[in-house]
Amino acid sequence: MKIGVPKEIKNHEYRVGLTPPSVSELVGAGHELIVETGAGLGIDFEDQDYVDAGARIVPGADAVFDAAEMIVKVKEPQPIEIARLRPHHLLFTYLHLAADKPQAEGLMKSGATCIAYETVTSLRGGLPLLKPMSEVAGRMSIQVGAHYLEKEQGGRGVLLGGVPGVAPARVAILGGGIAGVNAAQMAVGMRADVTIYDINNDRLAELDMFFSSQIKTAYASKAAIASAVAKAHLVIGAVLIPGAAAPKLVTRDMLKTMKRGSVLVDIAIDQGGCFETSHATTHDDPVFEVDGIIHYCVANMPGAVARTSAFALNNATLPFALKLANLGAEAAMAADLHLANGLNVSGGRIRHAAVAEALDLPLG
Repeated sequence: MKIGVPKEIKNHEYRVGLTPPSVSELVGAGHELIVETGAGLGIDFEDQDYVDAGARIVPGADAVFDAAEMIVKVKEPQPIEIARLRPHHLLFTYLHLAADKPQAEGLMKSGATCIAYETVTSLRGGLPLLKPMSEVAGRMSIQVGAHYLEKEQGGRGVLLGGVPGVAPARVAILGGGIAGVNAAQMAVGMRADVTIYDINNDRLAELDMFFSSQIKTAYASKAAIASAVAKAHLVIGAVLIPGAAAPKLVTRDMLKTMKRGSVLVDIAIDQGGCFETSHATTHDDPVFEVDGIIHYCVANMPGAVARTSAFALNNATLPFALKLANLGAEAAMAADLHLANGLNVSGGRIRHAAVAEALDLPLG
């Protein structure tokens, strides 16, 4: 199969769909790799590194899309990229369609087959292609939260871990999944006062055992969340419903109960965000204030640590990319129902139930 790797063009997106080691694996399996010039520069890979791995370098994205059958990316295609898609294309990337109806409609119009990393499942019920970026975003959320709590950043002037004689910051993490757990690990390491909120009692029990006395856990009722938000210096929104829009757990009214200079970090912003006052931001302009509360809502957080993120993502996506390339999309999805769960759009129709429901579009 002819596999294309365009350079990412989303704001401050430095990751790349396939690293040279991944290219080498695919070339070794008999596939032809077409890579846009400069695609790997954001993680310090030169064109020659791709040539050495067996790829052919082409001068622009048009050449990649014209030559390739499968397109492997990181972030959702931008409008100019959607315009390059044709019915014969297989697109393999993050899509996050539940919060982006224009993108969904563009992909439907293209006729391409679009498999989303974030809805591919695993035998144990997890999301293996979302997991590495959830780990990165969870860990980053505490770094950026601690930074924006600093006074010169507009924050309350609170040190996350406190010092002897001065209490640490209170961190409320909404969601006990992969992102939430990684946020908690970082917050605990920085000696914050951490509580994880979730609606799954079995999961809360697991977290209680995992962290022992290092954190507190609480059932995420509306009253509990309202109380947590009022007391917290830093709130991490880490709730995920696969393929669907994130629930709005923190309302505008709740912000009025928070201390001025407190910080909200919305990891769920790719799926629309779990704070009512959230809207997507970029690394160029990452934060905004509502009622004196700082919101960090960057939609591609892991892009800031592009090299770590690109390798982590490739570790997860490469086996699926090989399966798709070796068998073709239809046969690969027939052979692997978990990969089939990644199908979001094909033949001009929405193919994933949660996406269709979120966008109020018919399920094909």
